[in-house]
Amino acid sequence: MNYKLELNKQGAGANIIFHNIIFDFFKVNIVERYPKSMALTLSPDFVIFKVRTLNDEIINTKKGNGRVKLKGDTFLTYKEIIKVLNSYKYQNKIINRETAKQKFVDFILGLVVSNYKIN
Repeated sequence: MNYKLELNKQGAGANIIFHNIIFDFFKVNIVERYPKSMALTLSPDFVIFKVRTLNDEIINTKKGNGRVKLKGDTFLTYKEIIKVLNSYKYQNKIINRETAKQKFVDFILGLVVSNYKIN
């Protein structure tokens, strides 16, 4: 499955960061909320994601919700993966960027499959 990963960085003082993964038939919007001052921490307070059609219509989860909030072990795993994508080594191509991106996309795609009914 083809995809395009859009990792967005926000300026100083912003406490919300949006990421997108655009697949052939749908896209995943990821929202990270940070504490008021990102200077104190590089770890999000919470993360939610939504799945949309390419026409921006929200696809509901198996439980009927429009979004999924990451909790527990899933949230901790997400924080570890996003830490790699924000790292100095990733930004300066010291580590294999494609492997890091693929790990992130595989993780999110696993969450989509387990929480959404995609036809």
